[in-house]
Amino acid sequence: MNKLFTLLQSGKPILLDGAMGTMLFAAGLESGESPEEWNVLHPEKVREIHRAYIEAGSQVILTNTFGGSSVRLKNHGLAERVHELNEAGAKNARAEADSVEQNVVVAGSIGPTGQLLKPLGRLTKEAARQSFAAQAGGLVAGGVDMFWIETMSDLEEVKAAIAGVRSVSNLPIAATMSFDSHGHTMMGTKPEQAAEALQKEDIQFLGANCGTGSNELIEAIKAFKSTNPELPLIAKANAGIPIVVGTEVVYNGSPEVMADYAVTVWSEGARLIGGCCGSTPEHIKAMAEALAEFS
Repeated sequence: MNKLFTLLQSGKPILLDGAMGTMLFAAGLESGESPEEWNVLHPEKVREIHRAYIEAGSQVILTNTFGGSSVRLKNHGLAERVHELNEAGAKNARAEADSVEQNVVVAGSIGPTGQLLKPLGRLTKEAARQSFAAQAGGLVAGGVDMFWIETMSDLEEVKAAIAGVRSVSNLPIAATMSFDSHGHTMMGTKPEQAAEALQKEDIQFLGANCGTGSNELIEAIKAFKSTNPELPLIAKANAGIPIVVGTEVVYNGSPEVMADYAVTVWSEGARLIGGCCGSTPEHIKAMAEALAEFS
């Protein structure tokens, strides 16, 4: 049985990790660099981030492969290294998950291509599917336990990603969308529409991530719940609202704020709970402590 379903059977909250990008920039990643290339250039730094989340209490860690599709890697001149970089990302996470006694699930992160699909853009759904399939192949080779399609705005792109993954693997799939435009995704999709459409797809987990802070994400989870979903719900909120301080973007959500969010979103029906942009191991640790009363 898959590790994540073993965790689900406990009936307890499942704690996810926090931001990868936030931590990579803190570790020295420069703006414009490829985070995915760090899987081979600085694997020890990537592994250190995974380790910090596991030590904070994360039971599911996401690979450093958010922008690992060939379409997105092309922006860095790395389109031909899709398999290598995704496999390396999965192996980095796998090594840290396997180094501890507790059950830690490795989820292969698959983010959006960054391009609009036809007819709004030039990318065809088939080209997107092929790009996601190549990424999924690398993640499988690296030893992921499941796939984590995240931060999507376009339902058709989510479906392309699911089709791409399913062309190479039968591992469980989680899919989350970002409701960052007054309760809608950037492409105008409401949580209720996403729940209705994605429950017809071959996925095992459903939810929301990123967005404009924990309050709006909580509302998205309420909307998902109102559709009586059969799938376990995911909540992975940003650590508050981004604020520009000097030349840096910082998030105003403290660990205490994220701890309160974790308890609230659990009470609203989310089973898998974590942080997104701006979240650090300190945030995750506070969330773990807050959710302990439900364990």
